[in-house]
Order: sequence, then structure tokens, then C-alpha cells
Amino acid sequence: MTRPALDGIHHVKFPVSDLPRSLAWYRDVFGLTVVMEFPDEGGVPRGVAATVPGLGETMFALRENPDAAAGCKGFDPVSFAVRDRADVEAWAAHLDTLGVPHSPVIEASIGWILVFHDPDGLELHVYTWARHGQDHGDLPGYGRAVPE
Repeated sequence: MTRPALDGIHHVKFPVSDLPRSLAWYRDVFGLTVVMEFPDEGGVPRGVAATVPGLGETMFALRENPDAAAGCKGFDPVSFAVRDRADVEAWAAHLDTLGVPHSPVIEASIGWILVFHDPDGLELHVYTWARHGQDHGDLPGYGRAVPE
């Protein structure tokens, strides 16, 4: 039997506890542009779908769900890709101008990473496609290659 093909990722959706607050934060940090709202029975938007520069056709969604947002606090569901260390450093400077706390630039498993949190404590990463060439597979928490 042939496995059906996928064609990328349609959207990612993050739970938030306060949609207006998170929407403002994601606009400032990522340049999010809302293209669709999802209102409740009273007409109040409880979710949005948006575009984000650099994500191509993949949509970015926020959905008000305080319990899920609390449950995801500290979890890192996605890493946003950048080319190289200089791009990670540029993101650190961008977050500094916004007053968003973040980690230093970290030499991660295969590239460089910057770690920061959204207003609900969801952990977000900016991670390089460029590799640093170091093998950290013997360190706890770092990835290691799986033999074929």
C-alpha cells in the first residue's frame, strides 16, 4: 500500500488565555497579520488565523483556551527557522528592543538557538538551519544521531 503524500503544514495553533493580549504580543514579535477571526455565539473573537512573514503559506492561529494555555506553559511546540547565528543574534536584538526576556544565544544540538516565552509561558525557539559542527550527543538533554 502506498502512503498518501503530505504537502507541508497547513497551520499551527497555540492556545492563549487572553486573545487581545497575545495578539498584540505576536504582532509585535513576529509581525502577525490577522486574516480570519473565529467569534463565539456573542460575536466576540475567541480565535484568529494569521500570516507571519517568513512562514510562507503556513498559517499561524491563536485560540483562546485558558486551560490548554496553562497546560502548555513551559512546553516548546515549535522552533522558528533562521539561516545562521547572525540571524539568531538579530532576533535577540529585536526582542531586546521589545523588552522580551530571552536566553543568550545557545549552541544547541545541531545549530544555534534562542529561547523566549509568550505571555502565557509557552516556550518559543528561533533555531538555525546552519550547523555549528559540534557533537553534543553525550550531554543530557541534547540530541544524538540514531544509527540507521
